[in-house]
Amino acid sequence: MITPDLESGTKLWHLVKNHDQADQREGDRGSKMVSEIYLTRLLATKGTLQKFVDDLFETIFSTAHRGSALPLAIKYMFDFLDEQADKHSITDYDVRHTWKSNCLPLRFWVNVIKNPHFVFDIHKNSITDACLSVVAQTFMDSCSTSEHKLGKDSPSNKLLYAKDIPNYKSWVERYYSDISRMPAISDQDMSAYLAEQSRIHLSQFNSMSALHEIYTYIAKYKDEVSDTAARRQANGPTHDL
Repeated sequence: MITPDLESGTKLWHLVKNHDQADQREGDRGSKMVSEIYLTRLLATKGTLQKFVDDLFETIFSTAHRGSALPLAIKYMFDFLDEQADKHSITDYDVRHTWKSNCLPLRFWVNVIKNPHFVFDIHKNSITDACLSVVAQTFMDSCSTSEHKLGKDSPSNKLLYAKDIPNYKSWVERYYSDISRMPAISDQDMSAYLAEQSRIHLSQFNSMSALHEIYTYIAKYKDEVSDTAARRQANGPTHDL
């Protein structure tokens, strides 16, 4: 049910395919016609949203079309990953690419795309959630280095953006390459940047509330934290990623 009109009392309903009919068998003409209608609507919706999806992906995977400078933390983090790869003689491009994808696009951006209510004061209904899931899946496929083989039996959400993913992948590769060519960020500059960000946002956060959350976490996992700290002290310093 779509949000009702409280003033008139009218309730609006969104019609969906009935999957509970026992007489609807796979391959049935009626079922096939409904599927074809859905595919047409999916393609029409995709065409309407295409520019917005393209703009979103280009903004995320670009150092020049962001509307603001690339945060120093991203350059610093990516350089750290490259340094660790060099230190451990990891030359495989896919490994380096996956590290960067896992620590930023797949860790942060997918969560924001899939859950806009984390950032904006909006209600995400089931229909919106399904649409955003398709965009999020396309985003994840664009960050992958593996080839996705699709066929006629592949789910429609995979087929919708199949022709666009190679182009999106090239944007991701260009993004990582552009960042690698940017001037390195020194530890002093990074520390100064973090201190400045703390000063700017000082009044926006409740430090006591943050300490309370940390205390709650530690109280819950104090045994695991103590055991981990004891093992690290016994084994010496580590540089695990």
